[in-house]
Amino acid sequence: MSGAGNDFIVIDNLRGRINLDHEQIRAMCTRRTGIGADGLILIENTDNGDFRMNYHNADGFPGSMCGNGGRCAVYFAFMIGITPFGERYVFEAGSGRYEADVTDEETVRLHMLPPSDFRSGLQIGDWPCHFVNTGSPHVIIYTEGLDEVDVYGEGKSIRHRKDYFPEGTNVNFVQVTAPDSISVRTFERGVEDETLACGTGAVACALMSHRLGLVASSPVSVKVRSGDILEVGFNDEMDEIYLEGPARTVYQGTITI
Repeated sequence: MSGAGNDFIVIDNLRGRINLDHEQIRAMCTRRTGIGADGLILIENTDNGDFRMNYHNADGFPGSMCGNGGRCAVYFAFMIGITPFGERYVFEAGSGRYEADVTDEETVRLHMLPPSDFRSGLQIGDWPCHFVNTGSPHVIIYTEGLDEVDVYGEGKSIRHRKDYFPEGTNVNFVQVTAPDSISVRTFERGVEDETLACGTGAVACALMSHRLGLVASSPVSVKVRSGDILEVGFNDEMDEIYLEGPARTVYQGTITI
């Protein structure tokens, strides 16, 4: 599945028969020699919601919250006939519990948890940086020349700055394009490369841009590397936040492990 260019292998594991180790997941996610994906999602049963999203990054290891992965998981649940107990889908991901709506064909609105650990005034190398955790840790860097940024090289360097981020971080380069829109490119931890979109990164960039007075109001349109647009909405207190955008099935198939 593709969530605005973030791509995921999504597997129905409601019967609990599939057990994958990190090497198998890494091999499946490796492009050219495997299926190829930014991550792998197992849809599993839980007593605390409609389903559980068991998410792994492309490196094979469990990841933190993935916003576009969450939207794809919800649309996958909708496609395979999981009916929400309430008005919205409720699912577990990591230690969090999220709500989501299928708002239109191949469109999902994911309600995010409140952010934490806002930080500004960081100087890392040549870059003035900001930071916020939106379920995953994100550095945010503003630039006027987004297309010219070496996202892989600069992002990789900052991602591994253990003196600032002991657990590592995602790195987002942002250009403000209008009072209600931004463009974002992201180096993702766990994928270890630039991806075509990052959901929690889009949320982080929209919230930080509003906090710094760079965008005027909600919602904020976030253009990602794929060319797709994600919408991030929030209230003034930033305790009610949503991420909305496309979630599409690319193809279905089988793999021998």
